Amino acid sequence: MASEASGNGDLGQAFARLAQVIALLRERCPWTGALTHESLLEYLLEEAYEVIEAVETGHTGAADAAELSGELGDVLFQVLLHARLQEEAGHFSIADVVESLTRKMIRRNPHVFKADGTLTEATTEDQTEIERAWDAVKKTEKPHRASPFDGIPASLPALALAAKAQSRARRAGLSVPAADGTVPAWDGEEELGGLLFETVRQATERGLDPEAALRAAVRRFTAAAPPVTE
Repeated sequence: MASEASGNGDLGQAFARLAQVIALLRERCPWTGALTHESLLEYLLEEAYEVIEAVETGHTGAADAAELSGELGDVLFQVLLHARLQEEAGHFSIADVVESLTRKMIRRNPHVFKADGTLTEATTEDQTEIERAWDAVKKTEKPHRASPFDGIPASLPALALAAKAQSRARRAGLSVPAADGTVPAWDGEEELGGLLFETVRQATERGLDPEAALRAAVRRFTAAAPPVTE
């Protein structure tokens, strides 16, 4: 059951206090004060992966949700540190980050919110329609992006990169060609995992880098994809 501290007023106070603690650490703790955007990157990745591990190992129930809560706090710490570095440089603060995200969520979800942030009278259960509206608003925000693959971080792990590229392609109405019968049939997540594991085993035995190979395959796919026209 949620505590009384989860009310909006108390949440605002708690968040403001946390931001103040981060600012004080930057001023008075030599280790925290020496941090930079670049030196924080390894921690951001590590904390994100720890959240994934907590979810995948079932730490979401009432009995052990405290572990997930702690891991989410560690990710929030990273966000606050990056924002604090920018505030010290005179660029933006965590308040700007929160306000910008709030506006974006309202703007990109017109099935839930009106332009002024109030709730719509009715919504939709159509996932395709929701994705279409999200993509349309995103396109107006970033009109310089000419390809559905623009904005996908190249540093994503290869499997995540391939999945994201294929998802973007499908949402843009592009086909994802199937392999020429070279992939064995599989059924379910366990068999898929076994197939991927075996693929990696064969690759490494032959001295090949499966991560690099999959990245190259994604590059070939995105380069060959036709431009998307209105």
